[in-house]
Amino acid sequence: MSKRVVIFDTTLRDGEQSPGVSLNIQEKLEIAHQLARLGVDVIEAGFPIASPGDFEAVKAVADNVKGATICGLARANRKDIERAAEALRGAEQGRIHTFIATSDIHMQHKLRMNREQVLEAAVEAVKLSKNFTSDVEFSAEDAFRSEVDFLCSIFTAVISAGAKTINIPDTVGYATPQEFGRFIKAIIEGTPNINEAVVSVHCHNDLGLGVANSLAALENGARQVECTINGIGERAGNASMEELVMALYTRQAFYDLETKINKSEIYRTSRLVSNLTGMVIQPNKAIVGKNAFAHESGIHQDGVLKERTTYEIMNPQMIGIFQNNIVLGKHSGRHALKERLKELGYELTDENFQKAFERFKALADRKREISDEDLAVIVEDEMRSIPEVYSLEYLHINSGTTILPTATIRLKKNEEMLEEASCGDGPIDAAYRTIDKLTNIEVRLASYNINATTAGQDSQGEVSVKLEKNGRYHTGRGVDTDILIASVKAYINAINKIIFDSNHLAEKVPAEERAL
Repeated sequence: MSKRVVIFDTTLRDGEQSPGVSLNIQEKLEIAHQLARLGVDVIEAGFPIASPGDFEAVKAVADNVKGATICGLARANRKDIERAAEALRGAEQGRIHTFIATSDIHMQHKLRMNREQVLEAAVEAVKLSKNFTSDVEFSAEDAFRSEVDFLCSIFTAVISAGAKTINIPDTVGYATPQEFGRFIKAIIEGTPNINEAVVSVHCHNDLGLGVANSLAALENGARQVECTINGIGERAGNASMEELVMALYTRQAFYDLETKINKSEIYRTSRLVSNLTGMVIQPNKAIVGKNAFAHESGIHQDGVLKERTTYEIMNPQMIGIFQNNIVLGKHSGRHALKERLKELGYELTDENFQKAFERFKALADRKREISDEDLAVIVEDEMRSIPEVYSLEYLHINSGTTILPTATIRLKKNEEMLEEASCGDGPIDAAYRTIDKLTNIEVRLASYNINATTAGQDSQGEVSVKLEKNGRYHTGRGVDTDILIASVKAYINAINKIIFDSNHLAEKVPAEERAL
């Protein structure tokens, strides 16, 4: 049996189904390019039938991202499959991922179909998909709560029809590792032609066991894992890609399995997904959390200083965590900055480098020392910039214990200058009320998060906001050494995204018809 594990990343499909997450085409494309740099084997770019915006996003990823198989999801019907095939037409290598539910509870209450009808629909879906691509994956939705003999019969049939991958999801995150491992083994042993397909698993994290169940499946013969960056996804999310990959690497002697993931890109990918989705990574998150490599206990600190492996089973540099090496300041020039960015793995166009250099100089005037983390914030901000309808020209805030907070803001819209003032419950509330007046766009502030990008009193403050408009969420991000300015920039960034996304607004398929 092969020792190679296929990493199937569904951040752009299942991950985007996280409550409150809505990515536009440009953001999906940026994440997809980073996933390709990370080395994932398959990128599930979306659910093309879900909306015109989803279709265009999958098409954009298929047309522009190389080095990975691009996958589109489709229910087991002609309309979905043909739409997915159309979106994937420009892919270097495209995969259609078709699915139908197989548990009695889903067949009876959702599909209102019997087993014979479900089996027939599954086979027909695979046969139709084969007309468009040789790479067809079939998933049995809610597989873990399905009857094993029925699963074996349906998998036997779809493999005979041409499915190259069969996926066994724990759709509601109900399994435990030992029983899921036995479940996978039973299916492999009960499906006569199983050697003609790759066995895949898709584990949700409702009981916090998504990664553990995925590893148990690998021990019992699965060779593809469907996962997401930072473990995002429906409800409690999916198996976390970075945790799975580093578990296989760190415990290689035990699992004797390998992936082709470029581990040095893990941290950067995690940051990117967190920033674009607005989903803050909890400090104690394994692998990529702020505290993952922090040591506060004196005994631990002493041990790590003497020998890192006393309390660290992984080297943070391996996954691309910056060590805050302070090398640049206000007197540094273009060449020094360009060389440092190359060392950090950033490739910028001349235009983006010029913008990054100007921001670097502006920051250096306010901060004595510029860290690698500061550079990462600047560069990543420039690389993901969207067209600015509104930009901040002026901000003045009055606030204190004995006065009513008031914000005066001047925004530039194209070549027009707009200025307003408002009062609020606090300085940020006053600023946001003012922006609402200036833009005349009605939104609801769904979340507001602040994070210091580096240590120290002169650290840049990173603010992310999530605005809700007509049931859709838009994430904005702002960075500045002044947290009030960062807050205003984040709000304006979200407003610009609302405008940018306006041509792609459409209702998605109902949540109960999504998948896996």
